[in-house]
Amino acid sequence: MPSDGPQTIHLADYTPPNWLIESVELDFALDPKATRVTSRIRFTRNPAARDGDLHLDGEQLTLLSAAIDGTPLSENEYQKTDTALTVPAQRLRDDAFTWEAEVQIAPAENTALEGLYMSGGMFCTQCEAEGFRKITYYPDRPDVMAPFTVRIDSPMPVLLSNGNPVERHGHIAEWHDPWPKPSYLFALVAGDLVAYSDHFVTRAGRNVALNIWVRRGDEDKSHYAMGALKRAMTWDEQVYGREYDLDVFNIVAVDDFNMGAMENKGLNVFNSKYVLASPETATDRDFEFIESIIAHEYFHNWTGNRITCRDWFQLCLKEGLTVFRDQQFSEDMRGHAVQRIDNVLMLRAQQFREDAGPLAHPVRPESYQEINNFYSATVYKKGAEVIGMLKRLVGDAGYAKALDLYFCRHDGEAATIEDWLTVFEDATDRDLGQFKRWYTQAGTPRLTVSDSFSGDTYRIEFTQTTKPTPGQPDKAPQVIPVAIGLLDETGAEVEPTRVLELTEERQAFHFHGLTARPVPSILRGFSAPVILDHSPSFADRALLLAHDTDPFNMWEAGRSLSRETLIGMLADDTPPATAYLQALSTVAGNDTLDPAFRALVLSLPSEDDIAQGAVDTGLVPDPVQIHATRKALSKAIAEAATDTLITLYDAMETPGTYSSDATSAGKRALRNTALRLLMPLGGQPRAQAQYDGATNMTDQLAAFACLLETGDDSVAGRFYQQWHDDRLVMDKWFMLQVAHAAPERAVSVARSLTEHPYFDWKNPNRFRSVIGGLTMANPAGFHDPSGAGYAFLTDWILRLDKANPQTAARMSSAFETWTRYDADRQGMIRDQLERIAGTEGLSRDLSEMAGRMLKAGQSD
Repeated sequence: MPSDGPQTIHLADYTPPNWLIESVELDFALDPKATRVTSRIRFTRNPAARDGDLHLDGEQLTLLSAAIDGTPLSENEYQKTDTALTVPAQRLRDDAFTWEAEVQIAPAENTALEGLYMSGGMFCTQCEAEGFRKITYYPDRPDVMAPFTVRIDSPMPVLLSNGNPVERHGHIAEWHDPWPKPSYLFALVAGDLVAYSDHFVTRAGRNVALNIWVRRGDEDKSHYAMGALKRAMTWDEQVYGREYDLDVFNIVAVDDFNMGAMENKGLNVFNSKYVLASPETATDRDFEFIESIIAHEYFHNWTGNRITCRDWFQLCLKEGLTVFRDQQFSEDMRGHAVQRIDNVLMLRAQQFREDAGPLAHPVRPESYQEINNFYSATVYKKGAEVIGMLKRLVGDAGYAKALDLYFCRHDGEAATIEDWLTVFEDATDRDLGQFKRWYTQAGTPRLTVSDSFSGDTYRIEFTQTTKPTPGQPDKAPQVIPVAIGLLDETGAEVEPTRVLELTEERQAFHFHGLTARPVPSILRGFSAPVILDHSPSFADRALLLAHDTDPFNMWEAGRSLSRETLIGMLADDTPPATAYLQALSTVAGNDTLDPAFRALVLSLPSEDDIAQGAVDTGLVPDPVQIHATRKALSKAIAEAATDTLITLYDAMETPGTYSSDATSAGKRALRNTALRLLMPLGGQPRAQAQYDGATNMTDQLAAFACLLETGDDSVAGRFYQQWHDDRLVMDKWFMLQVAHAAPERAVSVARSLTEHPYFDWKNPNRFRSVIGGLTMANPAGFHDPSGAGYAFLTDWILRLDKANPQTAARMSSAFETWTRYDADRQGMIRDQLERIAGTEGLSRDLSEMAGRMLKAGQSD
């Protein structure tokens, strides 16, 4: 019998299920306080199993009855704990039987937002990873797949589940999903909703009904999401050959949701913020995220649903591949260069940070206590980078051939990383044994570069190393594709891009037939998720910034100069070089470059990025000093490029009807970047004029942030009066006030906002807007020397842990970099982590996170 306490689950201990399922029938009699769920499940013996016990997961369930083949079970015929129900093998003599059970649950009391719960009077579900066990007794594991028939009894006007609608009579609706799926993909929604509807004709001529279900009054904010869905469906047919396979595709917008969205078969449930948008209430960034996340969840129909993962250790199989697919889609929709830079910025900010700290883990972890803690940047974003490297190594044709084989060979199966790599080996005749280390080794490889030139030959040598990570002190060399090109002293390309394949700890490559020492452009397109340890001269980086044919490395050269300048200012007050400031001004004014790209070049590294850069150079980062230094450099850039920035601000205006297309969004990005830079030079009147005259949320919010930076608290009141009836805009109002508060005021601002009547701490979006606004968007405020930020975060996550452990655990990751700071800050954070770990009744989610972070301090 399983223990009710935290257990460590190991990949090596995987065993196949004892029983498989032929069919599932579920009846729901919905009631907020007393929903009854009747299940009828046809089990068949698994010939690959070791024993015959029937193990069913179940939590927070009141069992009313249970029967096998119509015969009720007495209490001595099964064992039941708080987490499971087991029927011994001796009671199960046949190779097939029908299990029937009735349970009662209380959705209104389910504040964890897992299983069946209530949101604004609406019934909804979230079953990934292990939420279905809070609905009924079931083998709640991804390798048990079955077709579902669902009957819903409720007076709610809209009753939805997976698959196709069968019939609706009065307050009873029936749905049938013909495609076998694991329980984590089950979904049910019931509420007073309205549909924004359209249709899509597949390439085979099937007419698919499309619906986006929202609260009344939100219909006019659903148009963009519908367009994004249709673009994703078209793209998946054209690029991957994947056609939708049901008669209807439903999306539901839910206000209370722990994650971004969920790919349940035929019934995607979304956090409202990633569905609802209008020019007046959503920013360009919001539109971009909606398009990407709509596509991501739709693409899961094949990479996650039709082919799912055998166990939760294989989570990256579906998430890494689907993130890669949605990144490809976004690049095709919005521009390859800017989207690639944006993806790498997020990778470095989230995943590199994770890899460098106590929460580091492989793309495919070897063990876990709480699977919710491994819905991480490593699984998603590094997992996507691994797919990108694989595609780069085998080529476009090899990748397409392998994916076709993958869909053919494993359709309807629960697969593993080994299955995935075998497909590529079979399709491309490559040995991927060494490449597999990307899935099994944690940490970010560092590539150290040395080079020389003699005669007509340029020699470049790479040394790869990866620092120890928790549980993995020793690292073996990995396969690293390094895309490289060579430029001459005028900026002309003398060697076009080629991919060097690193397989050894130290490896050299030669380029012949050159007339002079070239300037190398290394890791073009960020061809591998590594840290490049290379110190080209200022002149070489300036040349790359001005002339590199690879947009990513052009941006990277400017980024490197900015980081080096900031570190120099931190270390010994070295003023920014005039040549650096002039180079940025030149790029900003280059009308041949995409405005969105120029906005990225003008944007300085984040304060967290600077902190990590300080650590890499042997400095102990001081978040307050970093904040002040970053502001000083921003002002210096503005002073050096004042005329250019004013010209850009005026030239990039987008009058007329708002458009969310990439070109218009790029112009607004550059204009608002110019506005932000000009603020220290008396820019308040310009920001105020933009705020007062804004016709879209992108421009209004940019001006709002700038005015908050000046200490103008009155603008928050005006914004509130205008938007207090819009819940998603109010999330922005909460977030920006904390994010742009002066560091010494940040904690008090956050604390006062938690006392606002609109602060609903049980709503994940609202909680993240305030507490996340402090920890993620105002690091100088969070790391105030008093330690007030640390105590504030701990107070709130301990309170939230009792209601929503999953969100509390994720918010605790704000402490993951604690060992890089000074002794005083480390001591204060350690005290808070020990306070968390010592709290009675702590959830498994938060307990595991605190324990892992404390363990890092012990090893140091």
